[in-house]
Parts: sequence; C-alpha cells; structure tokens
Amino acid sequence: MNWKYIAVALAAMLGGASLTAVLAQNGAQNVLSGHRDILLQTTQSWNGKPYTHYPTGQPQLTTIKLTIAPHTVLPWHYHQIPNALYVLSGTLTLHDKASGKTLVVHQGQAVAESVDDIHRGESGNEPTVLLITYAGTPGVPTTTPAKGEKAEY
Repeated sequence: MNWKYIAVALAAMLGGASLTAVLAQNGAQNVLSGHRDILLQTTQSWNGKPYTHYPTGQPQLTTIKLTIAPHTVLPWHYHQIPNALYVLSGTLTLHDKASGKTLVVHQGQAVAESVDDIHRGESGNEPTVLLITYAGTPGVPTTTPAKGEKAEY
C-alpha cells in the first residue's frame, strides 16, 4: 500500500470537508431582507363602500384557492367579513347587484371584496384561479348565498 497516496487522498478529503464547512458557515451569515410589494391596502371595497365594522371574538383567517371554469358566472352572494382576492390566472369580472357597477380584475391584481353587498364574479375565456383570504371569526361563513341562490362553492 502506498502511504503517500493515502496521505494525499486523506488531506484532500479533509480539505474538502473544511471548505464545505467554511462555505456553509459563510452562507448562514448572509442575512438579507425580502422584497415586499403591497398588493392591496384599503379601508373600502372595490365598489367604494367603506368597511364600517369588524368581527369581534377570536380571529380566524381562511385562505382558499378557487378555480372557476371559463365563461362561468358565480351565484349572487355576500360576505359578512372582510376579504381580499388575488388573481393567480385568468380574469374576473365583479358585478355589484344594487349599483350595477362592474370591475374587471386581471392576473396579478388584488381587490378588496365588499361586505354585506350582494355581488358575483364572472370568469373570462380561460379558467380563473383566485387566492382569497377572509378575516373572520369561527362559525361565521366566508360566503353566504343571496336569497334563492345556491352556494358559491
């Protein structure tokens, strides 16, 4: 057995292990801040109605991913709690029943939904995928169908 080659191989392994340890240690010291883009910050819903109350009690956040097939209109409904949606893909046209207002929301946009106003969403030519976050309390539904309508999901 050639001890010279074993010594060189052992030195190379120890050097590689030491270098790995140094690199790992240096990598752990790179503390960086993330980049923040505020997508939505508001005190009113998309249709201009101010938020006037907030649920009391134990807070409960609910986030859902909702996929709507192309050319689909959701049932008329309302929310008892504040919520915001973000369009992951597709487009969503919001319709406010009382005022007749509409708003088209595109991929990459966020919008504050209305509270206690009957409205519905409509998808475009492709599936619409939404990320919706509700700020409520346990036992309060995220969505309530309007009278005579079926559940939204």
